[in-house]
Amino acid sequence: MGIKAVLPTYELGFYALVLTCAVVYSGNGIFEASRDNANRKAFRQGIKPGWHFFGRKMDAADFEWAMWFTSFRNTIVFALSGHVLFAKICSMVAPQHRSVVYMLYGMLAVLGVMGSTYLKLLLAHCVLLYSVALAKQKWLCFAAGLVSLASFRLEPLSTWQNGFVTRTFDLQDVLVYGGSGFTIMRCMSFALENAERKEGTYSIFDLLKYNFYLPFFFFGPIMTFDRFHAQVSTSELSRKDNEMWNIRVHAFLHLGAIVAVDVFFHFFYILTLPVDVTFVNRLSDWALAGLAYSNLVYDWVKAAVMFGIINTIARLDHLDPPQPPKCITMLYVFAETHFDRGINDWLCKYVYDHLGENHDDVVKELRATLSTFAITTLWLGPCEIVYIWAVCNCFGLNFELWVQKFFQREPFASMEANMSEPMSRRIRGIFGAANFWAIVLYNVLALNSLAFTLLVAKRILLTGFPLSTLSIWFITYCGVQLIKEREHLQAIEEEKRHKEKAA
Repeated sequence: MGIKAVLPTYELGFYALVLTCAVVYSGNGIFEASRDNANRKAFRQGIKPGWHFFGRKMDAADFEWAMWFTSFRNTIVFALSGHVLFAKICSMVAPQHRSVVYMLYGMLAVLGVMGSTYLKLLLAHCVLLYSVALAKQKWLCFAAGLVSLASFRLEPLSTWQNGFVTRTFDLQDVLVYGGSGFTIMRCMSFALENAERKEGTYSIFDLLKYNFYLPFFFFGPIMTFDRFHAQVSTSELSRKDNEMWNIRVHAFLHLGAIVAVDVFFHFFYILTLPVDVTFVNRLSDWALAGLAYSNLVYDWVKAAVMFGIINTIARLDHLDPPQPPKCITMLYVFAETHFDRGINDWLCKYVYDHLGENHDDVVKELRATLSTFAITTLWLGPCEIVYIWAVCNCFGLNFELWVQKFFQREPFASMEANMSEPMSRRIRGIFGAANFWAIVLYNVLALNSLAFTLLVAKRILLTGFPLSTLSIWFITYCGVQLIKEREHLQAIEEEKRHKEKAA
């Protein structure tokens, strides 16, 4: 009784109206707070002069966004344009050697940006993990990979290895963090796939070609080795109908998203406002809830734009990269929550699905989630806020299964069986709305601060009870029902496609 249940059109229209009005009302509160407090002393660090024709300052609190699209924009465009140029020439002249060209260009780019010592350090890790991969023992591959990853994430080895970067620039820490972390995860994927191979072993050059593909090198996403190797080894290159048109459309959409985000930051200071907890405490409950939710949406937009641009280049290279993350607006279950689909696919394939199997056993699910979030914590870099984030999301993932198992027992199973499908969908939507806000709060924790998250939770659940609590819950319920309706329509389309294929 899930996504196949149908609700009346007028009911869905009412839900859409309520949700639209709530978003506009909440957004107006954030807009007024941004407009009236742009010169507040606590906000000077995050709010900078914007586009002069707007006559307003803009929110520049996100260091990564500012670096990608201002300070290092030309460098990034130059490096990726060079990759596209050489890749195109090679694809036309010698497509069977294109993976070698990708590797050489990637290594030269890393050498130019980070220095020879850093390149040698990563090559040493690659050779070490390749040597371990030759044993074809999964447990040994995991152990060696996690030790290597820990050496980049834990002191004192982290500081020691970061010292191998001979360049000094603003984005240095981000590039070191991304380049080293993704390198180890790719090496682990290579080693685990090599262990699965029944005959022979992959060569060290297969690993280097996989690791030094420049578009994926610093920021991901991760393609598991089996997928990358199969796609990059194909010498007969062809494109589907309208593929180049779709690539151009996606490129312009990402460019439009970048401009839209910059315009948005001139009017809504969603990243800077949470810095001053005393100030945001004076906002209305609606504005505060909207501020927390908009922070999560922005982080998804940032991930979608970054991975979208990289994926566009990968598609030009005749690859099928991991898709951008699912829109946070369309999520109401923990199992689908992620901001990096590549890392999510990696964890699911090698850890979560392997240990959790069908994800219907409480003990196996607990073991799978604990292992998954332990590796994720090490990947992100252990610290207090990451520990709290991991515990909360691990609990949320398991709690979903516990609730599901509880309501599958009698008398709840019989009660739902006797309900109409629309009523069952409505009741499930109530629980989905509560789960939605758990997802928001647990992840805002990592994006902002513990103090801001506690303030939002306190205002929505305690201080605002019952009026704000129930009204926000109902508005979220309206959103969840609209998400379910979208899933319902997608299921119908999918069923039609299967029937057409069968015919």
